[in-house]
Amino acid sequence: MTKQTDPPNSSVSLFGDYRQIRSSDTPDTLAPGKLRMVITYLEMKKPPIYPHTSPRAENISIIRAYEPNADFYRYLYNAVGKDWLWYERNQISDKELEKIIRHPKVRLYVLYLKGTPAGYCELDFRVDKQVEIAYFGLISEYTGRGLGTYFLKSAVQTAWSESPDRVWVHTCNFDSPYAIVTYQKVGFTVYRQKEEIIDDPRVDQTTL
Repeated sequence: MTKQTDPPNSSVSLFGDYRQIRSSDTPDTLAPGKLRMVITYLEMKKPPIYPHTSPRAENISIIRAYEPNADFYRYLYNAVGKDWLWYERNQISDKELEKIIRHPKVRLYVLYLKGTPAGYCELDFRVDKQVEIAYFGLISEYTGRGLGTYFLKSAVQTAWSESPDRVWVHTCNFDSPYAIVTYQKVGFTVYRQKEEIIDDPRVDQTTL
């Protein structure tokens, strides 16, 4: 996932309870080695009020990783993203990666269950008065336990603690099918969707 811009030349159709934007520039038939990516943007413009819940019984902790190194970050990134075609952070060098994740306005939080990493969240405060949930997810074996909603609510509350005007996130059709539902469950609303054609990162493009 990366920061995205507004989609050009788009037409709008209904898709569930929000608007799907289909770009008129994207072909119906894809060339070999190409993938159709549908990106969905969600936002909050005011802090949510979550009902009080009792602490979870499991041994859970959320710890900020200060100055994480590239190896640790790549472990989390690939453990969470291997099933969802996360690839972009693997295409940059360790030096470039650490420049991002060690930036004073970027925060990395790790969810631990019984002392073992279960997921992570990256919050990006670099744009004034906005916070992006740049990456968020659980390692597959920890899904289906309600941990995602628990962790996401904590991330949202942390984002709003800096009093931004807006908190936003984007997901795509290669992410978990539960991603959009989970974001909406904690208070995000969809405001845009666009389509892009990308190179399949699993394919050696030089052989096509």
